Amino acid sequence: EQPDNGVLNYPKRACQFNRTQLGNCSGIGDSTHYGYSTGQPCVFIKMNRVINFYAGANQSMNVTCAGKRPHHHRNKGKLIPEDGRDEDAENLGNFVMFPANGNIDLMYFPYYGKKFHVNYTQPLVAVKFLNVTPNVEVNVECRINAANIATDDERDKFAGRVAFKLRINKT
Repeated sequence: EQPDNGVLNYPKRACQFNRTQLGNCSGIGDSTHYGYSTGQPCVFIKMNRVINFYAGANQSMNVTCAGKRPHHHRNKGKLIPEDGRDEDAENLGNFVMFPANGNIDLMYFPYYGKKFHVNYTQPLVAVKFLNVTPNVEVNVECRINAANIATDDERDKFAGRVAFKLRINKT
């Protein structure tokens, strides 16, 4: 909690996010258009601005991504998932995150709203996909993990997570 010093509209402070933390996905001096021209795209994951959100003292926050759909085989016309195989994870291949391990530093929180945080820039995590199987649509799910973000709420399936499809076309 930051004091307002008795001044109306006193600006609150949180550290400014610096895009150099996004490494190869920062766009700085990038001739590959964020990796898209080389088939190694960068995808950016951000958390919406949630007023007064704070992960908690000494709590870590990070982003994790994985393939979403298990591999299936047909048995008498029905699709049956195979144990231990995840088709999307296999096709997703390797990826790297910036900042390292998808960590979101707590110095960017809490956010007090536009009125108090005039120049606030919310932190991002960049995911650079290195070797997605070409010409295959891959289902990807990324989650923001923190002690007070419920990512398994069936009533709000996308709280703390985002799902998207990724396809790298090559001829």
